[in-house]
Amino acid sequence: MKPYTKAVLEGKNYMQGSFVILRRTLTKMPIQRVPLFLLACGSFNPITNQHMRLFELARDHMHSTGQYQVVGGIVSPVSDSYGKQGLTLAKHRIAMAKMALQSSNWVKVDEWESQQADWTETVVTMRHHYGRILNEYEQRIREDSSGIRGHSQSIPPQLKLLCGADFLETFKIPGLWRDDHMEEVVGGFGLVCVSRGGLQPEQTVHESDTLWRYRQNIFQVKEWVRNETSATEVRRALRRGLSVKYLIPDSVIEYIEQHNLYTEDSERRNEGMALRPLAKQAQQPFESLDE
Repeated sequence: MKPYTKAVLEGKNYMQGSFVILRRTLTKMPIQRVPLFLLACGSFNPITNQHMRLFELARDHMHSTGQYQVVGGIVSPVSDSYGKQGLTLAKHRIAMAKMALQSSNWVKVDEWESQQADWTETVVTMRHHYGRILNEYEQRIREDSSGIRGHSQSIPPQLKLLCGADFLETFKIPGLWRDDHMEEVVGGFGLVCVSRGGLQPEQTVHESDTLWRYRQNIFQVKEWVRNETSATEVRRALRRGLSVKYLIPDSVIEYIEQHNLYTEDSERRNEGMALRPLAKQAQQPFESLDE
């Protein structure tokens, strides 16, 4: 399955925003490299140094293939309707993510998914962002009366999902993904998967016929300097009054203190509620469970 073309995404409007800084990047592409955007979806509750580190690891790896030039990264926090216990309000998770990424000149926070009234499947989020990216690319071409300078710049950008090795495990569970969604995410867009803990992504790919079929579109990144920081452990430490310095940015720590986030009371938010993906799957038995 090839990446989406103009015909698929015609009519989608790219809104000027956090991606505007990336427009200039496309004019500096090495010859024959494909412009690539990396999208990370998740709770980011709160965002951690490890979340941000994934982007750097993935960019280095994709550059090392000689095929891609990473031109942008997107952090897309899930909406409040996700229903996960302890999930703080999206407005706080967005604010913390933006603070954490202030020093990055290529990874930006996008609010679209977090503002949706209902939980959004991963494939729907990817379609949305790729529509915006491709429209920006086409608009830049139209504005350049002399055409694109250099052969490589005529190559349309691609979007791939950035994830940890644990994400691959969800593909192994029968019924959790619609087959067409799985094929679109893995075969149509592609994955950049960073190793995590003792998980073996190679084995997961081997055990899934669909993942094996599209294995050339799954880029496995080895993290040699292991960092097992998790947002769950960060929240637990905060509830217990323990230090989380060097696990999350200082600006995020200050924000959490100012807004009294991640307390025992806040951890009970959504307690007893079914995750929205599970509830949605119950209503529509063939719906995707992407998160």
